[in-house]
Amino acid sequence: MRFALGVEFEGSGFSGWQRQSSGRTVQASMETALARVADAPVEVVCAGRTDTGVHATGQVVHFDTRAVRGTDSWLRGGNSHLPHDIRIQWARPVADGFHARFSARRRHYRYVISSTTTSPAILRHLVCHVRQPLDLQVMRAAASALLGEHDFTSLRAAACQAKTPVRTIHRLDVTRSGDWVYIDVEANAFLHHMVRCIAGMLISIGVGDRPPGWMEEVLAARDRTRAGVNAPAAGLYLVRVEYPVTFQIPATGWLPVYG
Repeated sequence: MRFALGVEFEGSGFSGWQRQSSGRTVQASMETALARVADAPVEVVCAGRTDTGVHATGQVVHFDTRAVRGTDSWLRGGNSHLPHDIRIQWARPVADGFHARFSARRRHYRYVISSTTTSPAILRHLVCHVRQPLDLQVMRAAASALLGEHDFTSLRAAACQAKTPVRTIHRLDVTRSGDWVYIDVEANAFLHHMVRCIAGMLISIGVGDRPPGWMEEVLAARDRTRAGVNAPAAGLYLVRVEYPVTFQIPATGWLPVYG
């Protein structure tokens, strides 16, 4: 049978999602826990691979198994063997045609910025801190240049393995609540480091280091060296993955709100 799981994790203690020969990863931790429930090896596939230090409230994964277990066994049993910084939020059987990555229609990330003079202590691994005041009006003007379908070569990592740099951004909002600034971006898919690059450029524009038109210039150049520094991983969350309604995948990821 094929099962889908909704997963939440705090990424500061992991070397990203993908299993590696060394280092603690989310994928390896999940496969170890689920294998104990199945009493057999389990390989999980995720909707979107996350980098070192990136978090998720709405990651979706799938796996195949011959083990006969109910959804409650995967949920409770899996969580009993997972480390404290990963939790399965829901589990359900799905059709063989469901694929956590390739069936996804949209992905939604939120980037969280602490806009205060003093950096936070308790949330230091969960948010990005920017000491200078941020001008949201110019950030929004710059963000509008990214809406729609574009070649995002300038906004992806050099090691990105995607076959094409073309992606469609459906939504890119910049909002404030007290001392907190949120960047919400939804797209059909993302390139490696794309969201952190967008956040880093918007921060540079927001503090006045770059003009709003810089974003459009960088996008048109199709040259990664023209873009700025990626924003820190700590502020980034995968919050929702959308699928066709026929798969009946719960949309249960929550938005991190700190103010």
